[in-house]
Amino acid sequence: MTTEGELKTELVDGVGVVSFNRPHRHNAITDALFDEMCEALRAYLNDHSVRCVLIRGEGRSFCSGRDKAELGKRANGEDDFTFVREHQRIRLEVLESTKPVVAAVQGAALGGGFEIALSADMRIIAEDAIFGLPEVGLGLVPDTGGTQVLPALVGPARAKYLVLSGARIDARTAYAWGLAEEVVPLDELHDRAMTLCRQLAAQPKLAVSMGKMLVNQATAGPIRNGLGQELLAQTALFSSEEYLSIKEEALRRRRDASDGASESDGH
Repeated sequence: MTTEGELKTELVDGVGVVSFNRPHRHNAITDALFDEMCEALRAYLNDHSVRCVLIRGEGRSFCSGRDKAELGKRANGEDDFTFVREHQRIRLEVLESTKPVVAAVQGAALGGGFEIALSADMRIIAEDAIFGLPEVGLGLVPDTGGTQVLPALVGPARAKYLVLSGARIDARTAYAWGLAEEVVPLDELHDRAMTLCRQLAAQPKLAVSMGKMLVNQATAGPIRNGLGQELLAQTALFSSEEYLSIKEEALRRRRDASDGASESDGH
């Protein structure tokens, strides 16, 4: 089965492929795209014919995080606690699934996009990949595993560097720090990721499931507990004076830019 739209899905040789398809926005996540992603991932994670899942992005970027056009918005009037919890829930389902999940990353993997990649079991990245967590600069913190999964991969000092400074790192640095299993030329990324997924899908199913479960035991407890702390911290920060001031300034700049564009269009 293949679907098109802002999220594309395809089942190939036992591999469920989930592709972000908003290349004009660097695959930034809207509420609608998030809902589609959750539905697609859950369908594949619960489909016995799917042996491995690949998450990727169309165009120049993997995923640049939450779409700035939806800054501060909440679908269906949900509160901040529920908003964060729902985003955490799908990350946990991916992390704790017994199926291997691979992320193929090119271009920008920022904020929530970086955290989506972190929820995968393995990451194959292109030479142009860029990783970063800009949340602290917005008066927030990473809230879907960034503060928890990252230290397990790169160590606490490097995790603090990325979280607290908002610095971005390139593909070679990401590989050297342990964030990626392979760095490949951009034009080889999809084929190499699919080759790995096919290899994983061809392995004995039960042994793969047990293997992932056992490796996860090394960090599962601390990560799950840490996500709970992220949830509480982010919920509080959404009401902080710092965040509200930064959000209002960002919205003001966006309104000014929109007004300027409208005036220009009128000439």
